Amino acid sequence: MREHAGVRVMTWNLWWRFGPWQQRLEAIVAVVAEEQPDLLLLQEVWADADGSSAGHIAAALGHHCALSADPFEGRRGAAAGFHNAIVSRWPLLDVESHALPGVDGAPGHRRALTAVVDAPHGRWPVLCTHLDHRFDESALREAQCRAVLELVAARRGDPERDPPMVVAGDFNAVPDSDEVRMLTGRRAAPVPGLVLSDCWEHVGASDGATWRRDNPYQSATAWPDRRLDYVFVSWPRPKPVGNPVRAWLAGVSPVEVAGGEHVVPSDHAAVVVELVTT
Repeated sequence: MREHAGVRVMTWNLWWRFGPWQQRLEAIVAVVAEEQPDLLLLQEVWADADGSSAGHIAAALGHHCALSADPFEGRRGAAAGFHNAIVSRWPLLDVESHALPGVDGAPGHRRALTAVVDAPHGRWPVLCTHLDHRFDESALREAQCRAVLELVAARRGDPERDPPMVVAGDFNAVPDSDEVRMLTGRRAAPVPGLVLSDCWEHVGASDGATWRRDNPYQSATAWPDRRLDYVFVSWPRPKPVGNPVRAWLAGVSPVEVAGGEHVVPSDHAAVVVELVTT
């Protein structure tokens, strides 16, 4: 068991039930158990009558778990649900699922899941999300990012005193995109007095690509290597609380599963960040 000098946040798109998903789940659980995150924010989580991929992870760790509403409930027939999830070492309070705007501005199928983590060092608000993915949907992602910032503004505490809000997920956008530049204050902020710090930009090494050509599931991808997955922390915040001190990728290499086969856990790499708590 690692020592808890801060809070360790991990975000990962689990690629739903694509590919060898049963074996991949075994590999995913192994990677998460090795990384030992305090907060795990997940996208493309499946759920069926017997449980969910996030629930399996939470059970393996002895952690708490919450899922977003399934936007396709009733439309998939017998297929498993499609969710975001928060898995936490500490209890989750005030859990809410929010629909993000679609292309017409009405509530769409993308979700943001918010909660408050009742941690020993304070109550930390968190948000997990997954934005639309097409190359040509930057304007749609901008609208979704505005909605995310409005959720953060409504749910963070006193920015001069309370723990900041942790925002993480698959944003399907690169760091110099209009939507990410808006989140990080490189464009006019849609919510006055609020921007998000990109933790990888602070302390990450390399380009941090989470969509990678060396992933065997991406052998036919039309995209170059891209950093699509982020851990953000709201700003302003009471320094140094919430400042990132380390960031790295996980789930990049194949994992040995039952039967001796080696399986890459997902089509995305995970991002792991350690944050200062005091």
